[in-house]
Amino acid sequence: MSGTIVVTGTDTDVGKTVFAAALTVALGARYWKPVQAGLADGSDAGSVVQLGVAPARVVPEAYRLNTPCSPHRAAEIDGVTIDPASLALPAGDGPLVVEGAGGVLVPLTRQWSFADQAAAWGQPVVLVARTALGTINHSLLSIEALRARGVPLLGVAFIGDAVEDSEAVIAEIGKVRRLGRLPRLADLNATTLAAAFAAHFNVEDFR
Repeated sequence: MSGTIVVTGTDTDVGKTVFAAALTVALGARYWKPVQAGLADGSDAGSVVQLGVAPARVVPEAYRLNTPCSPHRAAEIDGVTIDPASLALPAGDGPLVVEGAGGVLVPLTRQWSFADQAAAWGQPVVLVARTALGTINHSLLSIEALRARGVPLLGVAFIGDAVEDSEAVIAEIGKVRRLGRLPRLADLNATTLAAAFAAHFNVEDFR
């Protein structure tokens, strides 16, 4: 594989960074978080390194914003203008995993959402979704928003305890591939994450 996979989510804090780290390691890929909002508690790039991604495989962010809020507002507070033209996919050898900010429709500017950016990239997207209550609505709305923009959807990766009916109905109604489910790990580290990904996903589905 020499292409790009974009990881987005149905909401913030659904587990995108953990999944993106696992996928990056499994594929031997590079990792890129184009826009990081909120730096006081570290960065997602730092988190994926702790979860096994080699620092040399982390591509620097295009924008590093201080306030932990929607990127469009964090940029305004910092006096920065996010220019979608500056978010071209970085060149390099081998596959690239790109992690979005927040959910599918989070605004990068007041006129441009992450879904718009994903459409501009034109690369396959993995939607990360919780298995908790509310996930059916959030997931199906996210799928519709991506498809309305012509974004190629590789499938849905679930995070959390198994909820068979919710996972199945999202795949059925959304007409989307169910890639697997990453369980919550009581001891989350590079070793346990790699093992869980190998046990619950087929890496060939991402190649």
